[in-house]
Amino acid sequence: MYFFLSHLSCLDICVSTVVIPKILHNFLCQRNTISYKECLLQTFFLVGFAGCEPSLMAVMAYDRYAAICRPLHYSLLMSKRVCIHLASATWVWGFLDSAVHAALASQLSFCGVNQIPHIFCDVPPLLQIACSDTRVNELASHISSLFVGLGPFLFIILSYVFILTSVLRIHSKGGRRKAFSTCASHLIVVILCLGNGILNYNLPSFGSSLEIDTLVSTMFCIVTPMLNPLIYSLRNKEVKGAFRKVLKKWTD
Repeated sequence: MYFFLSHLSCLDICVSTVVIPKILHNFLCQRNTISYKECLLQTFFLVGFAGCEPSLMAVMAYDRYAAICRPLHYSLLMSKRVCIHLASATWVWGFLDSAVHAALASQLSFCGVNQIPHIFCDVPPLLQIACSDTRVNELASHISSLFVGLGPFLFIILSYVFILTSVLRIHSKGGRRKAFSTCASHLIVVILCLGNGILNYNLPSFGSSLEIDTLVSTMFCIVTPMLNPLIYSLRNKEVKGAFRKVLKKWTD
């Protein structure tokens, strides 16, 4: 679990790093500009890192399934070699998807005032200001949503159906509580990650505004990566103890 958490932490750092430095630079310089090449690079890395997270969440769900439903075979099912292969596959899968989107975006033509209606470069904002036909790009986005977003989500649901079935067979309340506690953090992060991802990439273009898009994107690129370490850290006894001490000092 901690091996995959290290990859999740790396992804969270990378997602924020892709967008925040440029936003801060433009804010400090009071010049909201980005070059064409920088925009494509930002789109490539943002879509790549964001596309890795659902697959990694699915792998972590499988890890929980193996730990709870197949405990005697866990060391075989989740050996070091298997973990490395699964983690590598999530990174390759995410950046193959982003390479397709970046390549299609590079074929778009732009005319008039090239003002991106967003706080950073991403596929949906680029499609809004493109002058050329975007039907292929939109089709690629829908297919990507199915395979990169919906596919891992359905796999996570299936994994937790088996996990719930196994947990309900445990007779002791303590055993059931322990099994559920190992999955609680992952479920919360899945809801935050996939929920914000769906809002960020599947909001209807009509009726949307820059304020709404900025709020959703801030949740997706800044707030969620910041919350993930806190959610998993609160399962640690030492962190819980330190958190209680801080609360006690505030209340005294």
